[in-house]
Amino acid sequence: MSSGYIGRFAPSPSGPLHAGSLAAALGSWLDAQAQRGHWLVRIEDVDAQRCVAGAQRRILQQLAQCGLHAQGEVWLQSRRGAAYEQALQRLLLQRDAYACSCSRRELRLSGAPRGPGGELVYPGTCRAGPKGPVRAWRLRLPDGEAAHVRWSCARLGEQSQRVDVEVGDFVLRRAGGDWAYQLAVVVDDAAQQVSDVVRGEDLAESTPRQILLQRALGLPTPRYLHLPLLRDAQGRKLSKSEGAAAFTPGAQALRDAARALGLAAGGQTVPEVLESAMAQWPQLRRSWSDAATARSQLPGALRPG
Repeated sequence: MSSGYIGRFAPSPSGPLHAGSLAAALGSWLDAQAQRGHWLVRIEDVDAQRCVAGAQRRILQQLAQCGLHAQGEVWLQSRRGAAYEQALQRLLLQRDAYACSCSRRELRLSGAPRGPGGELVYPGTCRAGPKGPVRAWRLRLPDGEAAHVRWSCARLGEQSQRVDVEVGDFVLRRAGGDWAYQLAVVVDDAAQQVSDVVRGEDLAESTPRQILLQRALGLPTPRYLHLPLLRDAQGRKLSKSEGAAAFTPGAQALRDAARALGLAAGGQTVPEVLESAMAQWPQLRRSWSDAATARSQLPGALRPG
């Protein structure tokens, strides 16, 4: 019987999965299994320019060969444009979104400050109306303390971000038609009734933006767990953009992915490795939660916004 837990793994088909992607997939799958929940796969292919022919099929094959099977239909974001348009129109009607004429080049030349993550903080140039041809639509952040998002991660603990200071009004859609990741993921998580988002730690900085979108659209906020990242010899996160190689599916790849998460999974076959990892997952999950709770009780533990 399902517990009501619904998790998901949402890769981009910009190439086959690499070892870091497998660790994220395994972590989300293990969490769903531990809760007797459902595990979904969603292909985030809204950015057509980054999609590689055949990558979607290869990704699903890699997951299947590692024993990670989606429960239910695999969703493609490229087929979800009508739902994203409906969400954008709602935000526009509520005056929670607006058209923007600023180009990336204009923002760079404007002297806009950069946030902690290196992003240009949008200065609100078009809040009163676009100054020229529309290039994008942006979320109008709430004023004052309402733009200060406090949230909790099961591993990282209590988090805080002043989205207005560190990010500014962020893009929901480009005039060329591309939907922004932030809007697409929020709409789809709600539509699929995702209760728990388990993903890599690199996406933690996106979480406050997604929470603000959830609030503006009247959607529920799932629970969050951000997993440790697999890094290369230079300490950089493994990524397709940096040329990370595809992993070879099988028991060894799964053992390596489990090790990256902090599990000492054994076994010689895929089912054996998964069984070993499942047996260890609850204890690892508790250790993360205990450490997060301990950190939150330290003076100044909440990351300042």
